[in-house]
Amino acid sequence: MEKKLRELFVQVLDEELYDMVLSNARQAAWKGSRVKIRPVRMAETLWFQEALYQANQVFHTNLDAAAMAHRLETYMLERYKQARIETSVEEITVLSGKKGTITIKRRKKNAEGVAGAGGAAAGNGSGGEARSLAHNRSKQYILKEGQPVDFLVGLGVQTPEGRVVKARYDKFRQINRYLEFIEDVLEGLPGDRTIRIVDFGCGKSYLTFAMYYYLHQIQGRDIQVTGLDLKETVIRHCNELARQLGYEGLHFRQGDISSFQEEDKVDMVVSLHACDKATDYSLEKAVKWGARVILAVPCCQHELNGQIRCDQLRPVLKYGLIKERMAALITDALRAGMLEQCGYDTQILEFIDMEHTPKNILIRAVKRDGMRPGGKRSALDQVMDFLQVKPTLQQLLQEGECCGEESRGKELP
Repeated sequence: MEKKLRELFVQVLDEELYDMVLSNARQAAWKGSRVKIRPVRMAETLWFQEALYQANQVFHTNLDAAAMAHRLETYMLERYKQARIETSVEEITVLSGKKGTITIKRRKKNAEGVAGAGGAAAGNGSGGEARSLAHNRSKQYILKEGQPVDFLVGLGVQTPEGRVVKARYDKFRQINRYLEFIEDVLEGLPGDRTIRIVDFGCGKSYLTFAMYYYLHQIQGRDIQVTGLDLKETVIRHCNELARQLGYEGLHFRQGDISSFQEEDKVDMVVSLHACDKATDYSLEKAVKWGARVILAVPCCQHELNGQIRCDQLRPVLKYGLIKERMAALITDALRAGMLEQCGYDTQILEFIDMEHTPKNILIRAVKRDGMRPGGKRSALDQVMDFLQVKPTLQQLLQEGECCGEESRGKELP
């Protein structure tokens, strides 16, 4: 096993490596950590830069090929179960099993993908110009420019040759940012059975297709994804595209979030730009199902803006625009806090830059094992009393007792 790994790492650690990601930690102490490797050239010497992400910190180390190969071998034998490697000619997935087995899956790139990996991929017309290995090189995306991806071509984001359509570049960037969020929570999803995902308010489903492609095509996971939206024409179009692409585990249904029922176990719930209270209904469904991962980008939070009554804050809330923005931020903070009470480790993250859209907050929650002890009265209740607000999510969780007796009313850390 060690020889098999060592030979692989020695082979791929050269200038043709694009990037490498090690994830899915073996031990609880390394939960959530991952390692990214990329080649960099400094002072005419080729180095390999490791970025170790651990406990909301990142640590960088530069090593030569031999030292890095040894380090990666140790990582795969002791710390991580999975590695994803991309070079100029192929994509490689390494899986380390419980009984010491190593599985290596290799997929050759087609002619367009290889050609697109060079300077022409960036649209500069330089043809054979070498790929930059500068220390501070430009952003490397999960889905590469210049390499055609079937769903991106089908949705009009790329040309058949893999060039990103200029007017759709923001969407291309958003898709890649979204996939980075999913990459960070991979170990929170089951690895020994089919992963069940529901995407509420999927719309035209750019990100739904991206999620399916990444988890199934790149990560090799067995998944079933259901996209839900109110618009019949959108659902019909998305189902047809999924059929044309051969995405057998991706299906779309017309329906309303609040009345949607799912009897099967749901592992991940996605809600992107579900308007106003629709986000609350999607979060309540996720908690009720015991979903391991929740990703939500709220939109148009009007509810608290009409409820807030607070004499102490009246001097600042008298400005309509300020009140509207504060109400939206408070809404999302309360939602995140309620998910914490229901047993989730929750983060509020920036989705994409403000210049592209004002709806740039993403709530990411991963279910944790065990509950934290707390006081008799929730700190969130005190905030809601202070502002005199009753959010929909609070009422839904209380009515459905989704959090269970052991978690309702716990004091937040």
